[in-house]
Amino acid sequence: MAVEFGDTERNLSDTLNDMIASIKGNTITLRELMIEIGEHGFLLLCALLTLPFLIPVSIPGVSTVFGAAIILISLAITLNRLPWLPQRILDRQIETEKLVPTLKKGAALVSKLDRFVRPRLRFLTQGAVMNRFNGLMIMAGGVLLMFPLGLIPLSNTLPGIAILLLSLGIIQRDGLMVAGGYLFLVATTIYFAVLAYAALAAGQGLSSFFVS
Repeated sequence: MAVEFGDTERNLSDTLNDMIASIKGNTITLRELMIEIGEHGFLLLCALLTLPFLIPVSIPGVSTVFGAAIILISLAITLNRLPWLPQRILDRQIETEKLVPTLKKGAALVSKLDRFVRPRLRFLTQGAVMNRFNGLMIMAGGVLLMFPLGLIPLSNTLPGIAILLLSLGIIQRDGLMVAGGYLFLVATTIYFAVLAYAALAAGQGLSSFFVS
């Protein structure tokens, strides 16, 4: 089922509170939750997936899995559609008695974030074109996060920060944070290029040593 996301000016805590208020009955499906919370929910998930990487040491294995998840979510944002999931997962019934209290706690935590992030440089966050472009930038960050660089310092941290800034900036229409995300993507690309050049130079040096 294709469901388009509408452009929104609401902050994340308002989105969560409206979604909580809309929950009726004893059960709700994941599909219904995803339609209600829309793009904001996916962006928040992207932000949460970056948290393990906000340290200067890489975490082997985890970055591949989380990077792939971020790419799938950002693809859904870019295409303005719900991400593909098996029907049995989308239509699984969730008990609202257990779900609602958890969502209320999450909304209370998110409301604290709303105090520090505010709409700025709106041209970087408004409109369908910029939303899709920013979705592609998050996807690029997910690709960089998946690079198999082992335990090289900052190789996960830099793209993780970029994705975090982009996700939160889009959620709160904070173009300054989005611009920061762009800068970290550029920094990550330069860092990886330097690493590749250093590896190539080292390889050529070893080759010359053995040949001579």
